Amino acid sequence: MNERDLAGRRVVITGGGSGIGAACARRFAESGAEVVLVDLDGAAARAVAAEIGASAVEADLSDPTFDADSLAGSADVLVNNAGIQHVAPVHEFPLDRFRLIQALMVEAPFRLARAALPHMYEQEFGRIVNISSVHGVRASPYKVAYVTAKHALEGMSKVIALEGAPHGVTSNTICPGYVRTPLVEKQIASQAEAHGIPAERVVEEVMLREMAVKRLVEPGEVAELAAYLCSPLAGSATGSSWMLDGGWSAR
Repeated sequence: MNERDLAGRRVVITGGGSGIGAACARRFAESGAEVVLVDLDGAAARAVAAEIGASAVEADLSDPTFDADSLAGSADVLVNNAGIQHVAPVHEFPLDRFRLIQALMVEAPFRLARAALPHMYEQEFGRIVNISSVHGVRASPYKVAYVTAKHALEGMSKVIALEGAPHGVTSNTICPGYVRTPLVEKQIASQAEAHGIPAERVVEEVMLREMAVKRLVEPGEVAELAAYLCSPLAGSATGSSWMLDGGWSAR
């Protein structure tokens, strides 16, 4: 038996229509898992699902009325990946955007994990992977909502790890630096405005400045680590923040 085989396991991935979520969906499908993609962009999720033989659900996870039980109540593996970004100084940061980011990136992962845990506990197996960021352990200017949310996600993941350990459930975060995703591409113009530099200088002077490995992280690298953390080989890997940041946090 392949120790990384997830045949028969139901894997729920949020933000699965593009970027890290889509890469995770493809990787888990290769392991034989039944993959469910959840995304606000239903068309994008359906396109990825059709490609890999998965299913797709269009849902707004920032909406407090979304049905967490129907999405995650039977999940064997939950990958909390959905996220957005907004760049502005604290004193100019829109309150509605701050609240939106907390709802999507803190409350939604909590609600989904809360829904998934009873099933995981009952079968004495479960894997929760929270896609965090180097900003879960480091701060940067102009990203108060994102940094706040990722720090909160780190703490939540550790609590779930401690509570889940007696039940065969693990919980970890993956903390990449800047990943080559649509989310990062959209940030370039915002970062250029915030820092007062041309867009072409943002990647080198802002995004890669703290990374010893001077390139963007590829989505497939994150997906491969997620697959390991969800495999039978990783039963003792829990409560950790797995850095994939090109050495940023080593400084």
